Amino acid sequence: MKKIEAIIRPEKLEAVRQALEKVDSPGLMITEIEGHGKQKGITQQWRGRKYKVELLAKVKIEIVVKDQDAEGVIKAISEAAKTGKIGDGKIFVYPIGDALRIRTDERGDKAI
Repeated sequence: MKKIEAIIRPEKLEAVRQALEKVDSPGLMITEIEGHGKQKGITQQWRGRKYKVELLAKVKIEIVVKDQDAEGVIKAISEAAKTGKIGDGKIFVYPIGDALRIRTDERGDKAI
């Protein structure tokens, strides 16, 4: 099993969610977060004055999938979230040792 964690632009959430439905992704968790990468925020202008926004709004999507489904999910997220501009986000992939469905006590792939 793999845990896929994607940090994306908030405006791309619906497109990513729809792309995940098309690849039959089992379920997902979404968290609204703030942060910055290499860009270190952005400079904006309001009423003629410039100011720096260091922490940008992002969305974190977390999904646990079977090993054989991981590449398809990663590709779906990447294609749906991409704008080609700085700040598109990142995808992280982690190995999962085990999972347990509390209701039925199923473990491993059956728990997903």
